[in-house]
Amino acid sequence: MRGQGRIFKRGTTVWISYCVHGREHRESSHSEDVKAAEKLLQARLREKAADELGLQQFTEPASKKITVHDLLESLKSDLALRGKASPQNLSTLKRADESFGHFLALGLTPKHVSDFIESKLAEEYKPASINRITGCVRQAFELAVREGRVSRAPYIKQLSEAGNARQGFCSAAQFARVRENLPADLRDFAQFAFSTGWRRGEIAGLDWSNVQDGDSVIRLRPEQAKNGHGRSVPVVGELRGIIARRRAARQLEATSLVFHREGRAVFEFRKAWASACRKAGCAGLLFHDLRRSAVSAMVAAHVPQLVAMGISGHRTASMFGRYCIVPEQEQRDAMAAMEAYHAAQTAKHAAQGNVRAMAASK
Repeated sequence: MRGQGRIFKRGTTVWISYCVHGREHRESSHSEDVKAAEKLLQARLREKAADELGLQQFTEPASKKITVHDLLESLKSDLALRGKASPQNLSTLKRADESFGHFLALGLTPKHVSDFIESKLAEEYKPASINRITGCVRQAFELAVREGRVSRAPYIKQLSEAGNARQGFCSAAQFARVRENLPADLRDFAQFAFSTGWRRGEIAGLDWSNVQDGDSVIRLRPEQAKNGHGRSVPVVGELRGIIARRRAARQLEATSLVFHREGRAVFEFRKAWASACRKAGCAGLLFHDLRRSAVSAMVAAHVPQLVAMGISGHRTASMFGRYCIVPEQEQRDAMAAMEAYHAAQTAKHAAQGNVRAMAASK
């Protein structure tokens, strides 16, 4: 009967055929038994009926075999296609795969996600770090739904990051001590970050095609920037010395990268960084804090905000403001200046009052 599907053979194996939303689905019963195929067909027709009544969305048989690992691999390909496969994103993908890759995509539940979050909180992971992993899984599901690979995505909870903004900051003197304790092949890399406020992944991806106009300007292409917007920075001051040293080093290493470690891209150096900070008396300072330090220095040097945002790559004033840390001494100077202003105003009004009183007495 039309609409009730059919059973047919391919060789000795019995197959079933049925239509859902006008699309034919063919599926092997993996058996030579017609009765087994009939039972499978009836089960699929019940799923179809439940879908038509709005009780349960129909799931294609092929979708039931897809794992979260498969979805994360598709997300990896999508990131590469969009020029977003940065070392940081790939590292997050790897952690998400280690935590959730073994689940069937349609078998992952909100409870599984909650259990993961609780376990990481117990290990003293920060909410932001947990959110990067769960957010990666959510992106993978969203992509799979758009591509029609799965029909639905589970609810994936995200933790509040309110009050989680870092306040890490270092002065030029503190950075100089950290830099001296870094391995030689990381010093220029760190100096570039401290001078420009660029992100680690953006600096690591620089090659000599980015250094242009006779080494006088460095231009970051849109696909190399985290926010998809290219920008440039003139090679002056410290940057001039950095580029000169990197040019000289290039003659010894056959690589197109501006910054590298024995010809390989700068990727993982947390232990070396932590050791250098500890020796410099700046334990706990993160490499990303150099971005905040650069922004704060530009503001303290009275660089116009739009110019500073053009260098650091911040797209909004609110985000730029989050990265601006005003040193305590500057706050003291500001308070002293305000007190002096108030005192001057008070003295001015008192003098004007005396003048008026003298005029009235005449």
